[in-house]
This record gives sequence, structure tokens and C-alpha cells, in this order.
Amino acid sequence: MGYRVVVVGATGNVGREMLNILAERAFPIDEIAAVASPRSTGTEIEFGETGQMLKVKNIEHFDFTGWDIALFAAGSGPTKIYAPKAASQGCVVIDNSSLYRMDPDVPLVVPEVNPEAIDGYTARNIIANPNCSTAQMVVALKPLHDKATIRRVVVSTYQSVSGAGKDGMDELFEQSRAIFVGDQVEPKKFTKQIAFNVIPHIDVFLDDGYTKEEWKMVAETKKILDPKIKLTATCVRVPVFIGHSEAINIEFENEITAAEAQDVLREAPGIMLVDKREDGGYVTPVECVGDFATYVSRVREDITVENGLALWCVSDNLRKGAALNAVQIAELLGRRHLKKG
Repeated sequence: MGYRVVVVGATGNVGREMLNILAERAFPIDEIAAVASPRSTGTEIEFGETGQMLKVKNIEHFDFTGWDIALFAAGSGPTKIYAPKAASQGCVVIDNSSLYRMDPDVPLVVPEVNPEAIDGYTARNIIANPNCSTAQMVVALKPLHDKATIRRVVVSTYQSVSGAGKDGMDELFEQSRAIFVGDQVEPKKFTKQIAFNVIPHIDVFLDDGYTKEEWKMVAETKKILDPKIKLTATCVRVPVFIGHSEAINIEFENEITAAEAQDVLREAPGIMLVDKREDGGYVTPVECVGDFATYVSRVREDITVENGLALWCVSDNLRKGAALNAVQIAELLGRRHLKKG
């Protein structure tokens, strides 16, 4: 006996990836529904590479009664309307938007980091997926925190345009082509030219000078991992289609060497350590596309603080940063609570 699963926002980048990953991981499904906005109603989308075609249903008329799990990849606007409706009809919502992440009654879950938090889902029948940049970072931080207790983190992100959706990917492609043929470049999705450039600005600016993306990394890390951790972030959009990278500097309460950190990371769930101190002995975004792992490279000691490490972290943001983490939450929910399949 399997689950009846709904993917909301099924025609977007993350929704399509959710369908792919559900199929790849052979999630126990009795019935799958693809749901999206009225403009996508009636179009067909393949369920992974199974050959099974799904006709997209209209979110405005969809009845969630009798469905077990709804994976939402529809953005905060539609989620605010339809997630409570689904939850009230007995369907557990796993939401990829930022809407519920900091709600005290909604668990914010990364299964490799805080699986026990999922037990609180019954308060609202909703579980939140973290921000893409936070998700891969806390997977890397968790085993190191358990080993030596993290005091402070300084992170600079190099985030791909797919984090801004299809429009962001289209803009990078169109601007790159325009530059090659000598046409005028017009920023639309981004505030400045993204092709052959980097933009130190993701989401809106807050009063303290940080952006909301940077605030999310701080607040979500505290909720997922440990409220005592101090963290500062600089989030940068780079001309990469898929795959977020992060340069992470960590200060610990207790002593930890680079070799000890490598040993810990090598055995940690969800992490692939690729750390050879030679040309090419590290992972870059193009190499992580399509993979489930969070890759860690360039682990080294920071001699400017008493107990410090620096490392490089790369992951497919459409997977671990979004769709994969949502499916892993569904798997965890099944194992701990729903117990089907």
C-alpha cells in the first residue's frame, strides 16, 4: 500500500524536479497528481522518466480530501491560499516556499540534521522546507557541530540563477547570447547584468543593510541547528545555471583539526567529501548537477582564530536545496508517522 501524492506547482523548475526525484527514489506511490495554476491546466507532464504522463489539474478546483501528502512548489502567494486548505482536508503539506519557515508551529526540517523536528507537524499539518542556501550549509555544519560545537559562521554564497526560477535562467541565457553577438543587454529579472558578472544582492534589502536571503540563512540555521550559533552571510548571484556554492568559515568552541573534520565529514549522511589538495581535487557547480549529495571540498584550518576551519560546499540547489529535501521529508514522514508503503 502506497501514498496518494500531490505536487503543487508541478510545471515549474522545482515541481518538475520533485516529480523526477519521486520517480528516481521509487517513493511508494499509489496515485500521483500534478497540480498548477489555471494557465497550465490540461497540459501534460511526465512523471520522471517513467513514461507516465500526467494531465495538470487546476489548483483552484482541486480537492485534497483523501490525498496523503502534498509537495508545494508554488511560491508563497498560492501557498498561503491552498496549503491551509490542503492541511485542513487531512493532507500533510510539505512546503518549499518561505511562508511557514519561521512559524513556531511548523517544523523546519532537513532530514540529515534535525529529523526529530518533524514530530511537530501535527500542530498545523504543515512541514517547511528551508531556503536552498541554508539546506546544503546545515548538512555540512551538523556533523562538525556535533564534534566540536560551532560558535560562529561566516558564509559567502555563490548562488546560481535557477534559484530565481525559469526567468532567471532565461535571462542568463539571453544576456550571454546578446553579448556574444553585440546586442544590447537589458536586465529584467535581476537588478544588474548577470551574464559575465556577479550581483551581491538576492531578495529585498532590510533596514540593517542585509538582504532577506541573508537573514533567512541566519534565522533558519538557528531554528534547524542551534539557536546559539552566530552567523553572518553575504549572498551573491553568479552566472551559473544550476548549483549553489558556499565558502564557509567556522569558529568552534572546541579544538578540531582539518584531518578530524575530514574524517567526520567522510562518514556524515548526505555529504560527499572530495578534498584532494591538487589541481581539480574539488567539486564545482557543473559537476554536482543532477546529484543528491552535498559536496564538501577545501577543508583547511583557519589560523586567524583559536579553533577555526574553512571549507567549500557545493550542491544542486534544485535538488538538495529544494525538491530532494522535500521528498526526503516525505520519506521521513512515512517512516516515523504515516507508515505506508
